[in-house]
Amino acid sequence: MNSNSEINPTISYIKAKMKRGKIVSAEDAVRVIRDGDTVALDGFVGCCIPEELIIGLEKRFLSTGEPRNLTIVYASGLGDGKDQGANRLAHEGLLKRVIAGHWGLTPKLQSLALDGKIEAYNLPQGVLTHLFRDIAAHNPRTISRVGLGTFADPRCGGGKINSITTEDLVEVIQFDGHDYLAYKTYPIQIAILRGTTADMDGNVTMEKEPVTLEVLPVAMAVKNSGGFVIVQVERIAERGALNARQVKIPGILVDCVVVAKPENHRQTYVTQYNAAYSCE
Repeated sequence: MNSNSEINPTISYIKAKMKRGKIVSAEDAVRVIRDGDTVALDGFVGCCIPEELIIGLEKRFLSTGEPRNLTIVYASGLGDGKDQGANRLAHEGLLKRVIAGHWGLTPKLQSLALDGKIEAYNLPQGVLTHLFRDIAAHNPRTISRVGLGTFADPRCGGGKINSITTEDLVEVIQFDGHDYLAYKTYPIQIAILRGTTADMDGNVTMEKEPVTLEVLPVAMAVKNSGGFVIVQVERIAERGALNARQVKIPGILVDCVVVAKPENHRQTYVTQYNAAYSCE
């Protein structure tokens, strides 16, 4: 795993192009992702998925063969059960490892895992949401009783999906005579997230999103790992125009913002926008 705290010429290039605040193209944004990086995604089923950025990453790999051997981590299912969402990243060479809380909506990733083409883990969704917070806090483990006696328990497989997956990400520990599971934390170099509106400084609101999920802890985890945070939005506001109480990802945590095409920023995979879903 690389660290984007090291000198990365692409990051310098992108920052030099930020003539409109932190707004860049999807093509430029995904150029910061390097071989071996760990990439955190966020979304739930078809909601709040940064489709424009995922498409941009897939296009870069198919056209250049880079980046390679990525680890992707996400808590909930990101996909439509067919081709969209994380399914777009199911290319041999692009991925080395997937750590996910739900695989049911990503049949293309399932195939890579079951065929032994990638290392693969299935860990509890709720634990993964807390893991991002613990990574942000530089805690060495997320400690929980969730998963005891299940497939997540190292005595029952430790969440490993296939035989090529050998690293133990879960340990059994004891406190006061009771067993707990200790889930290992690790640096994350890239966050790929989504909001509704961003201002020129990268402050992001989510007024049209039906869920807000883990966007803040994911951004915090990546920034505290010395990484790079990319956020997809549907529109840009001027500096000072956003209601500060509606900001879900402060600009200090955001490195660049990409304005998505409408077809890649639907509220769900079957709904362009329904005000009832977001309480507007």
